[in-house]
Amino acid sequence: MSYETKFIFATLPRTQRGQPLVLGADPKGKNFLYTNGNSVIIRNIDNPAIADIYTEHSCPVNVAKYSPSGFYIASGDQSGKVRIWDTVNKEHILKNEFHPIGGPIKDIAWSPDNQRMVVVGEGRERFGHVFMAETGTSVGEISGQSKPINSCDFRPARPFRLITGSEDNTIAVFEGPPFKFKMTKQDHARFVQAVRYSPSGNLFASAGFDGKVFMYDGTSSDLVGEVGSPAHQGGVYGVAWKPDGTQLLTASGDKTCKLWDVETRTVISEFNMGSTVDDQQVSCLWQGNHLLTVSLSGFINYLDVNNPEKPLRIIKGHNKPITVLALSPDRGTIYTGSHDGHVTNWNAETGENDRVQGQGHGNQINGMKATDNVVYTAGIDDTLRVIDIATNSYQGASAIKLDSQPRGLDIYGDIVVTACVRQLTVTQDGRKVSSVPIDYEPSCVSINQENGDVAVGGSTDNKVHIYELSSTTLTPKTELEHLGPVTDAAYSPDNKYLVACDANRKVILYVVPEYKLAHNKEWGFHNARVNSVAWSPDSDMVASGSLDTTIIIWSVTNPAKHTIIKNAHPQSQITRLVWHNDETLISVGQDCNTKIWRVEKI
Repeated sequence: MSYETKFIFATLPRTQRGQPLVLGADPKGKNFLYTNGNSVIIRNIDNPAIADIYTEHSCPVNVAKYSPSGFYIASGDQSGKVRIWDTVNKEHILKNEFHPIGGPIKDIAWSPDNQRMVVVGEGRERFGHVFMAETGTSVGEISGQSKPINSCDFRPARPFRLITGSEDNTIAVFEGPPFKFKMTKQDHARFVQAVRYSPSGNLFASAGFDGKVFMYDGTSSDLVGEVGSPAHQGGVYGVAWKPDGTQLLTASGDKTCKLWDVETRTVISEFNMGSTVDDQQVSCLWQGNHLLTVSLSGFINYLDVNNPEKPLRIIKGHNKPITVLALSPDRGTIYTGSHDGHVTNWNAETGENDRVQGQGHGNQINGMKATDNVVYTAGIDDTLRVIDIATNSYQGASAIKLDSQPRGLDIYGDIVVTACVRQLTVTQDGRKVSSVPIDYEPSCVSINQENGDVAVGGSTDNKVHIYELSSTTLTPKTELEHLGPVTDAAYSPDNKYLVACDANRKVILYVVPEYKLAHNKEWGFHNARVNSVAWSPDSDMVASGSLDTTIIIWSVTNPAKHTIIKNAHPQSQITRLVWHNDETLISVGQDCNTKIWRVEKI
């Protein structure tokens, strides 16, 4: 049986307050690049639902840049490693790996002939290095600055020049090759965050934490003048040139972006991006006709030059691990919730998304289930909350306080059963109607929609506890023994089976209502804890996702057959699974990505 990735609803960039983010651009104008954790994300600029992810770094990546030819990408990580890999093959074959500095790399620039490369950052012996991309041979020294370097750029025309912007408030200019220190420019009063040459190389711009932007001559490096006075009220995190060099885009911590006329150095238009801390702008990119900026929240904004009031589109999503996943009853909308309490809804066909508004949990969500008009969520703020699907917002007044931390929930008609650390709580019409104290720690809840049986996984006693739900009262019915903590359980859509998985790497199938083993074939091909199980709508297949980064599809009718999706979320455990239809599976992981798989029937 075969499978393929249909879509990747990619993670947003990982942002940090006070740190500029560097975006990379495809010289062919199709894609843009950013990083999150150990991954480099390549996204299609016209249709961001088309994404590719490179995951070969062994520690967090800070920056990735296309070579001017477009055939290679260089990515630099926290340890000072640079990997150069190809963009043509699906496997992204590694061409070279170098270790030019002994600390985090903050920026990379290629020479216009694809031959040389400069990397800068926080090395122990040096803050930057220039070398040949083919061999790693040194072609100059980056010296003359006394603190970590945040930004660098290569002049795109001869005579070659290099510029670097440092935390010692200076810009250094280098001439070569081989590149030698020429001079420093000391016009900024705070950290220099970005330096970029214009597309023709006749000018370069610098931006600093002092809110100032300066323009210099590209050949002589003489100061041409200041842009604005100052350009922004807060630190400037990024500058981007229009492809014809006539305009400059700046992004600032004062929550605005501005468009400047290069000749007069005056503002053309101002984009006000919001009023919260999350609306600080930490990066910008000018790619063809697209003007992109990134907010501190990780949102990617497409600016509208003709209407500064409102972005053309905003790409939302997650940049923290996804912990819960649910599907609307009509299967048209996917809901994902993350470690930081944000919930996003996605159109299952197009990947268009929006974040749920209103007063949510503000921290990790442990349970989520959708009905026809509302989505229930349970978070570690010990509340059960309700999202109104029509308005895409939390109903503030309807939060129910729980007595202890919830670990999972399920719905039976208008009744919600929530498994909390010390008790099982039954709620109806927005209020608690009954509860049962428990002496084990639960991990999940699933309700048989036919007879009202409730299965609760025990993560401290290695059992699946079965309860009977009559009207709104729970009574214990039976217990099923496992060899490890039970992590997830789910009744089949036809209500004939219960599947449970555990930390002992096993997936076990029971026949309902007897709760006998369905077959003597053990499903145990995972190499680590199994985190999640999910049923296909026709009750024929079970998917399981594990800490070992794999997804396995099991056949109920042919238990000896299974399909393994290896490295489904590379370097990241699978946290949740749900089937969109009998041939499409949705998975989410700690890598903050949502993946849609096409799976052939076994």
